[in-house]
Amino acid sequence: MNSWIRNAARTAAGLAGGVFGMLALAGNGAALAGTGQPSPWQINLQGAASPVMESMHSFHTFLLVIIVAVVLLVLVLLVVVMMRFNEKANPVPSRTTHHTLIEVAWTVVPVLILVAIAIPSFRLLFHQLDLPQADMTVKVTGHQWYWSYEYPDNGGFSFDSLMVATEDLKPGQPRLLAVDNEVVVPVNKIVRIQVTAADVIHSFALPSFGVKIDALPGRLNESWFQATKEGVYYGQCSELCGKDHAFMPIAIRVVSEEEFAGWVEKAKQEFAAADAPARVAQGEPVGESLGVTAR
Repeated sequence: MNSWIRNAARTAAGLAGGVFGMLALAGNGAALAGTGQPSPWQINLQGAASPVMESMHSFHTFLLVIIVAVVLLVLVLLVVVMMRFNEKANPVPSRTTHHTLIEVAWTVVPVLILVAIAIPSFRLLFHQLDLPQADMTVKVTGHQWYWSYEYPDNGGFSFDSLMVATEDLKPGQPRLLAVDNEVVVPVNKIVRIQVTAADVIHSFALPSFGVKIDALPGRLNESWFQATKEGVYYGQCSELCGKDHAFMPIAIRVVSEEEFAGWVEKAKQEFAAADAPARVAQGEPVGESLGVTAR
């Protein structure tokens, strides 16, 4: 093996080891993403709590492998060019202007890479958009700036969900993510969500469930999730819907079937008997009405 090939291989191997070493160190610390909400210094996707999100994780890892391989290949080629074809090592340059094999290779290889990416990509897209037979339905309506939820399959009750002000947070509640009324769903059940908006365009996004769907006035969009782990999962509006866009979080509590049945009976009485929720007057700062100060 020529010396320049050995040097190029050593350089590429050293850089690859450094990259994977940094990722390993990050994975052992706080940089690993949590499940259900963001983590300090997070560098990865949130933990998967649904089959769709698990597929997203697999696709993300697959893409990362391809990206690293392409980057290392380009790096090796650059090193080879610099060492093999500089003026000192190659004082008489080649006058070759065309090379059929190389031209075919740099056309066919990218096409094969794109095909390899497209197949799992389309499979994942179909998995997201093909709604299975649902066990229950939750209707979601976006407002400026809060969410409303309705349970048409469980008595038809509905409620508003507003962010808890910073000064009212209880221990364990995350700032800017906790809400006064959480959505409650049973674990391992397929939940169909019907999403719309009452005023402007919003976006209903739950990272750990792999859900992100626009809420459009006058239109009903559908998506689904199947939570595989009990716990509380947070999301936020992901569309720039106005000045208080940052203050309309989403919180979904996943519980056992028994707990869900008990919650439904309690919710029917609580929300059916509750007075109509107070609405914020047009033009009144929502953040101020909730005691929220942007930081």
